[in-house]
Amino acid sequence: MNLQNILNIVQTVLAVLLIAGVLLQSRGTGLGAAFGGGGNVYRTKRGAEKKLFQLTIIITILFFGVALANVLV
Repeated sequence: MNLQNILNIVQTVLAVLLIAGVLLQSRGTGLGAAFGGGGNVYRTKRGAEKKLFQLTIIITILFFGVALANVLV
């Protein structure tokens, strides 16, 4: 297995994780609204919602880094 194949696999896995992370976040609603709860009141991200948001940012940075490495290799 060469480096190009490894980067392609890692990029695919990161893409799937990124899609899942974005889909779990509903614009203007909390994570609870995705499972049937929620309200229409603005509030800050807390708990699992905040961690999911931060994880999505980290996965995005990793995805772009791997995509750049994939182009340069």
